[in-house]
Amino acid sequence: MNEALSRRTLLRAGGGLSVAALGLGYGAGAVSAAVPTSKRFQLGGQASHDLYRNRELYNGTVMQSFAFDQTNQRLFTAQLREGSPGTSGDLCITELAWSTWTAIGHMYLTGFGHAVSIGAQAVGTSTYLWTDVDADTAGYGRRLARFKYSDGTTLTPSSPAVTTYTPKPSADRHTCAIDPTHHRMIVRYLPADSGIHRFAAHDLTAATNGDFGHPLADLRQPDRITYLDPDDTTVRNSFQGYTAYGQYLYCLTGHSDTDDATLWSVDMNTGAVTEEFLTGAGSTLTFREPEGMAVHTTTGGEPRLFFGFASGSTPGERLSNVFYKNVLV
Repeated sequence: MNEALSRRTLLRAGGGLSVAALGLGYGAGAVSAAVPTSKRFQLGGQASHDLYRNRELYNGTVMQSFAFDQTNQRLFTAQLREGSPGTSGDLCITELAWSTWTAIGHMYLTGFGHAVSIGAQAVGTSTYLWTDVDADTAGYGRRLARFKYSDGTTLTPSSPAVTTYTPKPSADRHTCAIDPTHHRMIVRYLPADSGIHRFAAHDLTAATNGDFGHPLADLRQPDRITYLDPDDTTVRNSFQGYTAYGQYLYCLTGHSDTDDATLWSVDMNTGAVTEEFLTGAGSTLTFREPEGMAVHTTTGGEPRLFFGFASGSTPGERLSNVFYKNVLV
């Protein structure tokens, strides 16, 4: 697969080389961290692999994010609900069958959020999903919600089946991702009176019990990820998803119908970008909007870093596509 697309900035001359390959880096924001060290996924210099392409979800809107329950072998996607206003916070969850990756079930969530990222947590043979909840006027959730996946049901923020959390009481726009291999949750949040998000890494059991007071890491989203160009702090990147594996946070940025889909890795112990890579995965897709990230370790013991794209030339008939990296360094 061709992953050597040109970039308007530094990578244009590098022919698709990553920042790490060029020996460059970016400064870290304020960070306090003690995440156990681990290997990281190599983003550049290795081909991406297809998990699937052009799968229909329960609704025809753009896939926003996805998450794996690796224990029970389930995949879930989140998207804005068809027919609802974009600022409503109404979501559709689709369950996809393992290995065939075809839609086999769904849930509706009314007034929850935008689902920039979701998490899936195995509890026995059940899956509990984590999403944002309590949508603001722009349609982004203020807090986090946890609930058991139940095909064909509709939930509201006040449903008895929903448990809500506010990891940072003074913050807004909480979302989360789960690293199931290391049993951790990453929470992205927007501090009060700030335009820059932060990430906090928590033990998953502690988070489930409502204990967000002892994060393993708490770091500012790096400026290079936040802004489109280092010399232009008024133009924001389009942030499209994140996840984590061990010591490293991974982010996805980019726009539809462009060649700027970019993968990032960040050391949560320093807050610094360790690699930036302009990906050409799915370069033949129409529309091709980067959407969502997740990780899981296969039954054979292979860790994989997944990232997605929405495709399809017709609004209301968008499709889901997921690719992955599998080389650790």
